[in-house]
Amino acid sequence: MDLLTLLDPTQQRPFALLRREGAAHIEIFTGDVTSVERLADIPLPDGRPGPATLALVPYRQITERGFACVDDGTPLECLAVRAYGEVPLAAALALLPGTPEQARDGGFDISDEEYAETVGAVLRDEIGHGEGANFVVHRTFTARVDHPLRAALAAFRRLLTRERGAYWTFLVHTGTRTLVGATPERHVSVEDGLVMMNPISGTFRHPDGPAEREELLEFLADPKEIDELYMVLDEELKMMATVADHGGQVVGPYLKEMAHLTHTEYLLAGRGSRDVREVLRETMFAPTVTGSPIENAFRVIARHEERGRRYYAGVLALLGHDAEGRQTLDAPILIRTAEITPDGLLRVPVGATLVRHSTAAGEVAETHTKAAGVLAALGLRPAAAPRQGTESGVQLSADPDVRAALTARNDRLARFWLDERGPVATQPSAPRALIVDAEDTFTGMLAHQMRWLGHHVTRRPWTDPGPLDGFDLVVAGPGPGDPTSPDDVKMRAMREVITARLRGGRPLLAVCLGHQLLCGLLGLDLHRRDAPYQGLQREVDLFGRTRRVGFYSTFTALCSAGALTTPYGPVELARDPGDGAVHALRGPAFAGVQFHPESVLSEDGLAVLADLLKALTEVPAVH
Repeated sequence: MDLLTLLDPTQQRPFALLRREGAAHIEIFTGDVTSVERLADIPLPDGRPGPATLALVPYRQITERGFACVDDGTPLECLAVRAYGEVPLAAALALLPGTPEQARDGGFDISDEEYAETVGAVLRDEIGHGEGANFVVHRTFTARVDHPLRAALAAFRRLLTRERGAYWTFLVHTGTRTLVGATPERHVSVEDGLVMMNPISGTFRHPDGPAEREELLEFLADPKEIDELYMVLDEELKMMATVADHGGQVVGPYLKEMAHLTHTEYLLAGRGSRDVREVLRETMFAPTVTGSPIENAFRVIARHEERGRRYYAGVLALLGHDAEGRQTLDAPILIRTAEITPDGLLRVPVGATLVRHSTAAGEVAETHTKAAGVLAALGLRPAAAPRQGTESGVQLSADPDVRAALTARNDRLARFWLDERGPVATQPSAPRALIVDAEDTFTGMLAHQMRWLGHHVTRRPWTDPGPLDGFDLVVAGPGPGDPTSPDDVKMRAMREVITARLRGGRPLLAVCLGHQLLCGLLGLDLHRRDAPYQGLQREVDLFGRTRRVGFYSTFTALCSAGALTTPYGPVELARDPGDGAVHALRGPAFAGVQFHPESVLSEDGLAVLADLLKALTEVPAVH
């Protein structure tokens, strides 16, 4: 393949250039570009091994799943790979332009002050009102260039030589647009039946000059940064619960060191058998660029951004087959990426993850830091000062204290998700459980744990729970929203499920939102916390035994006594001795927990769940 001809800025032939992390060569793809409506329509013909299609998946594709979105009409474009080749990195650098194109009229579409106001509104009105644990809100740096493809080629070269630690460094030219970037994050990949995801979160902004060890250790001990990574880890474990046959195993954490910043990351791995296009659909999109719980995050984003995201937070997806004919997928997140239109409009979108610890000033600064690498490659910002250490950043990650700080993050996490697990054979006579999902796919993780504990499990959405009588146990699951709302259709539906089980004396377990609704039906007062318990790990007294569990809640039930008489029988409460918050309750044929036993934050969650299920499924029906 003639790279020199391909890189002629006047040519219009679609192509893509890709360097994967650590590779000593550039991959080159050429072919024809078409647009398709659905992920299922991405071409993946049987045939020769290797890459078949490179898909540019826009954010608006989430409309396939019926989730909220400001639909800007950005197309799902597919480059059907007709020719593929590799060029040594040094040879490619010699051919790429070394001088950046001059850009003009640069600046963010939303000012620092306006972005800070949005941060405050999300913290106050969304996280503070129980709508979720974390949300990502973006802003976009825009500028203009006179020679779009030449500008992208020069930026690609600079990213290759100046950025570090990128999962993919790439340039994709379709004729209708050019994308160039260095994304740190694999979203999802499939190879040899192994599904992998790579949640990255927490941002350490390098000081001027080499990053100092003491500052990095302070960052690794920062509760805000720790919680931020734990929350996206939980959210991607929810996705793995859907696309991997037995859920995901957690590996890590590690450092992801780049030129301007360092992140912390985990790897998730699990065996799966789905079509890779289904894997893409079920994992739209990464919580690191949206939020959690995922479905409500899209509503929050639409409310506060009020404009489309184009390709930001979507994915590039390279689909193909291996030598044995099995499907393959490699799909990084479209972040740290510039989109340039044929008329020279340049866009670099960036976002910050907002959690309960966030400050407006800190999140504004984070967006500037995240944009710095691509803007420097485009000649719009100074390049980062050279840092000591190898390209892979071995120096910092090899420090014994740094390694110890990373390892310590797992000390109080749930071993269920950290240890390797094989399939479990459920006996035909095992209890049959129904989980009613209230829009939080924590229910997928809960289902895996319940199957591990010997139950046959069915999941249904709250919009269609169906008949309940055929199940030995019903779980009223978690979800976002205000449990005190009398008019919310979801709350009414979930109350109906809980009430039906209570009146029938049939076993019921209620988790988080389900627990709050159960408490309300039992006559307890519900209270919105002044400081949300979103992604919070606590030791609590559960009926005389101390358990370490993870909370994702803004509301809680309150009670001044440890026992309660109800129309459904006596109820025992596990309460916070300080404020009377009800962490858990149990009655004759029902139980509820405010925390998430399935969360990676619940070190003792599996043991708690096992005790609850044993008690409930051994309780005879109450008539």
